[in-house]
Amino acid sequence: MSKVHVSTTINGDPVEYLCEADETLLDVLRDRIGLTGSKEGCGTGDCGACSVTVGGRLVCSCLMLGAEAEGQEVETIEGMADGENLHPLQQKFIDHAALQCGICTPGLLVAAKSLLENNPDPTEEEARYWLAGNLCRCTGYDKIIRAVMDAAQEMRGAS
Repeated sequence: MSKVHVSTTINGDPVEYLCEADETLLDVLRDRIGLTGSKEGCGTGDCGACSVTVGGRLVCSCLMLGAEAEGQEVETIEGMADGENLHPLQQKFIDHAALQCGICTPGLLVAAKSLLENNPDPTEEEARYWLAGNLCRCTGYDKIIRAVMDAAQEMRGAS
């Protein structure tokens, strides 16, 4: 099988890579680019552990081909913090103890960021609905939702 040349932007940086035509974006990110934050939980798009944004749209990178990233802007968990400064969502996940084993955490954070970019003032029901595609076997979700709602409030500058 011949390789596909892809030029894209990942976390704000121009990136070029060669990949197999049938290689997933998740495999490209982890194995070719070295961005291992996105996890493979299921490989079928059911768990959300591999969530990234492509062109501003939340996607499961295990369901997207690496070649489809051509010309797109891809954002992963590695691009969320600003150097040593955590994104408010990352800090709130720590503050609310909204993580345990860590497999789902990157996908949840990317999905929550996408939520707040699309809806800076979600209701709890909207947050739960948006994050429904991200499965967690450890936390029970309450701490995750509290962290997201607290981060939303902070990011809006509300008291």
